[in-house]
Parts: sequence; C-alpha cells; structure tokens
Amino acid sequence: MKLFLVCVFCAIVNCSFSQEKEHTSYMDVNYINGNIALHNTDILHLIKGRPEGFILSWNKKNYGFKDWEQRYNYPDHGVSFIYQDLKNDVLGNVASLYAHYNFYFLKRNVMLRIGQGLTYSNKPYDKVENFRNIAFGSKIMGTAYLMLNYKKEHIINRFGLQAGLSFIHYSNASVKSPNTSINVIALNVGMTYNLDDKAPEFKSTLDENDGKFTQPIKYNIAFRAGINESDVIGSGQFPFYIFSAYADKRINRKSAFQLGTDVFFSNFLKEYIYYRSVAFPGDNLSGNEDYKRVGVFAGHELFINKMSVITQLGYYVYYPFDFEGRTYFRVGLKHYFGDKWFGAITLKTHVAKAEAVEFGIGVRL
Repeated sequence: MKLFLVCVFCAIVNCSFSQEKEHTSYMDVNYINGNIALHNTDILHLIKGRPEGFILSWNKKNYGFKDWEQRYNYPDHGVSFIYQDLKNDVLGNVASLYAHYNFYFLKRNVMLRIGQGLTYSNKPYDKVENFRNIAFGSKIMGTAYLMLNYKKEHIINRFGLQAGLSFIHYSNASVKSPNTSINVIALNVGMTYNLDDKAPEFKSTLDENDGKFTQPIKYNIAFRAGINESDVIGSGQFPFYIFSAYADKRINRKSAFQLGTDVFFSNFLKEYIYYRSVAFPGDNLSGNEDYKRVGVFAGHELFINKMSVITQLGYYVYYPFDFEGRTYFRVGLKHYFGDKWFGAITLKTHVAKAEAVEFGIGVRL
C-alpha cells in the first residue's frame, strides 16, 4: 500500500513538472524624449522644453494556448509605468500606471503597444498658486499611450533592443476644469530582458473556417454615468446620466457593427445654459432651454477575448442648445461577464474636445 501511494505521488509530481509552459515574461525599459504637440493655441505658453523620462514595463507573452491569442498573432499583455519631466515649471512632472497590449507585425519585428491608465500630476491648476496650468485641472487624470517600435530580442543572451515612436496623452476628460490636455510625441530607445530561459512553440490549431463565425442580431441596453464640469472654471461638477439602446451584428470572431440611440441628461449643461443667459445677454437665452439631448450613432466593436474595444460616431437629432456641435464620438473598453452582461469605460468627445468619461453597465441579449 505504501509503495502504491509513493508511485501515485511520483506520477502526480511528474505530470505537474512536465506540463507544457503556456507563458513567458520579459521586462523592457525605454528612454523617451520629445515635444508637446500644439493641438490647441491656448497651451502655447506651456510648450517650452523637450519633455523626457522613461517607460518601464513588464510583459507576459502568449503562445496561442487560447484561440483568441492565435487570432491576434499572439499578443503580449502587461503593465507599464511612465515618468515624465514636462520641462515646464507650470506643468511639473507626471507619473502614470497603465495596462497594455502589444500587437506584432512583419514577422514579429514591429510592435504596436496600446496602453490605458491613470496619471498623477504634481502641479495641477490652482487659481492662486498655479493659475497658468490650464492643461491639468486635477492631480489624478486619465492617460493613454501608443508605442510603435522595431524590436529585436535575444541579441545577447536574454538582452534585446527596441526603438521607435511613442505618443502619450494626458487628460481628465472634463471631470474638472480646466482641461485643455497635453499630447507628447517622443522618440524612444530601450532594452528588453527575457525573464525565462525557454519558451514554448507558438500554437497553430485554429480550424480553417474559424473566421467564418457569425451571430444573429443582438440587442443591447446600457446605462452610463459620471461627473463633469463645463469649461467655466469653478462652475462646479455635476452628475450626468446616459441611457443607450442599440443593435449589433457580429460578422466574424473579431468584429460587430452597431446602430442605436443615446439619451443624454447632462446636468453641467443645465448650469452652463443658465450661466450663459446671465453672463452673455447678447446670446438671447432665457436660461430655461432644455439641457437634454438625443443622438443616433453607428459603431464598431472589436472583440479581444472577454474584452472589446468600441468606437462610435453619433449625431444629435434633438439638440435644443448648441454646445460643441451636433457630432460626437465615443471610444472605450468593454469587459464581458459571461455571455450577456458587460461593464464599460468610455470617453465621449466632440472632435478633439472631451466632454466626459463614462462608466457603464449593460446587457447584450
């Protein structure tokens, strides 16, 4: 009996250690140096030096043990930390934390990284001590970055090199004014270091008809909410609520097209209408104009595992008060909890002018 138990134990241990490894990981560190892009003449006084800093990242490599990894050419995912000195006493320094994906092209020599996260500014706007910083209205903001690099691993043992362009965006999405935001375009050069000795082979097990997947039309109901403030500094933060209904048609494993409608209850706009009626009598406003808006939109959803990326273009069909134009855009992330329920974080803008960051829940029926 004892001999039997020893044999069973040894078999379990042997199976555990012989199980094929599904992931490896690596680190990369990059020096960045660039310029603040002039996307708005109001920030001209904030562009002085060449912002510099570094990007430190941890990455997990995927080898196709899950079908979605094969469909997207075995992307990496990981976390990044970016520190930048913006070379301006008014803007100060920023430190940011991101979640990111790395997508590969041209025999995995070209990498596109997409990251989304939060940033901390040590010198945000202050009406007494730092009134010139109209870019950052709060200490905590949203941030996103893109990195397009040529990358070569294992040049010397575990060490490799990468270099290319990075684009970094900082904005609080009008959660608090002011918020003209900053975009940094930079060159980056860095080093990679693989943390594992051996890597598994890339899997290629998808059926040749995998891309022919379709679904019937699905119907979605979503509720979004948050807080924001108009461009009038000190006018106050107000909650907003958005009810959306839309249909989508999935045409393959990756993509679905959407068509639907939004109803907006934006309380900051109610306050802004009243402010304009008092401060600018030449606008001929009563102050009682309806602040609600109704829009129709068309969109696309890109499915990546349990997450998806949505992009939508909308037009206000009910628009009693003119604010930033009748066209709006929405871009963001959804995460599915099972087959039907999802959560979402999205950014609504009017061209380059952000109106709100939206937190939502919904169901896809």
